[in-house]
Amino acid sequence: MILKNAELVLKEGVVRADVTVENGKISAIGTAGEGDEIDCTGYTIFPGLIDMHVHLREPGFEKKEDILSGSRAAVKGGFTQICCMPNTNPVVDNKVVVAYIKARAKEAGLCKVHPIGAITKGQKGEELAAIGGMKAAGIVALSEDGKSVADTKLMANAMLYASDFGLKCLCHCEDASLASGGVVNEGYNATVAGLKGSLRAAEDIVIARELCLAESLHLPVHICHVSTYSGVQLIREAKARGVKVTAETCPHYFTLTDDVIRTFDTNTKVNPPLREEKDRLAIIEGLKDGTLDCIVTDHAPHHEDDKRVEYDLAAFGISGLETSFALSYTQLVKTGALTLTELAEKMSANPAHILNLEGGELKVGAPADLTIVDLNQNWKIDPAEFVSKGKNTPFGGREVFGKVIYTVVDGDVKYSLSKGSKA
Repeated sequence: MILKNAELVLKEGVVRADVTVENGKISAIGTAGEGDEIDCTGYTIFPGLIDMHVHLREPGFEKKEDILSGSRAAVKGGFTQICCMPNTNPVVDNKVVVAYIKARAKEAGLCKVHPIGAITKGQKGEELAAIGGMKAAGIVALSEDGKSVADTKLMANAMLYASDFGLKCLCHCEDASLASGGVVNEGYNATVAGLKGSLRAAEDIVIARELCLAESLHLPVHICHVSTYSGVQLIREAKARGVKVTAETCPHYFTLTDDVIRTFDTNTKVNPPLREEKDRLAIIEGLKDGTLDCIVTDHAPHHEDDKRVEYDLAAFGISGLETSFALSYTQLVKTGALTLTELAEKMSANPAHILNLEGGELKVGAPADLTIVDLNQNWKIDPAEFVSKGKNTPFGGREVFGKVIYTVVDGDVKYSLSKGSKA
């Protein structure tokens, strides 16, 4: 397969060149060989996007999403690799569940799906899960996502054991006792809406703890879905001291503020909650200066029954795989906050590096995982058109730029705009 006349987002910058794909690998850049040609005039090729924070819900919550529907959403959104969190039923805390997820992903045959194992058995926070067995079965990281490990000694042991197996802990940072009952950010809008707020401190306290552990143990740690200006500053200062920390954020944290909760639209309910304008601006600044390494979706699909209830009772989360690239490009690149190369780093190269995954860069010999987009195409987000089972998004009706035209995984076109996914 030969991709002709495209703009390529390389590590060194953006260039116009042809790409030749053979046997699932990039065999040439700049000089075309022979094969089936795809005219990419007007299109831009990114290294395949990687989302290191996704909830696929299977096993146990297939009403919300399953591995096939989530994979379809992923390739439609331009993602060639996704990493799924362990808060399923049963929890991903043993090699059997890991093997099940990998088998189901292979059946789907779309994007690459990498399971993330739970830190503790049943995510109960009492004893460590079977880390070695899960690693042998194919997990790429550990997380207790949806909650923090409350016992600090247990968390320290988790980081030590994870390191022994070449894994990192991806930390959901939330002091449950302080956040208890909070459904939105504590502040003016919470007061006006009459909704119980959650303090920034509930997130920041645990961020600080994880940073202290990483510094004291001389071990790496990854901070999930950062939402506060103070959290960004804590991570920035830790990096300046040489702490081995990486961090991520999500499109909703640099796109929205808690002003939107006053509509009582339950699709605005996320955890951690949407914050204020100073937080949104700090998140963008953190992406610009490298404090925040990755953009993830925290894709959290829900059935409409989980959202069509009172705000206090609604489930937390946004269905994000199909909107992430366009929101990020529109909000960050179109405004001049990031370059195309920097966006590719946040959405591909850095996730690959952090989790030791193949891919993340367009170069000869690399897997032919490619995301081909039309950056000039503007479109309106319509949740009714989502292929994910989760239609829960606060971005319905928003106009964005950047449409995924093809998603290529190991040299095979798994999604094309004209034909949809290949499943």
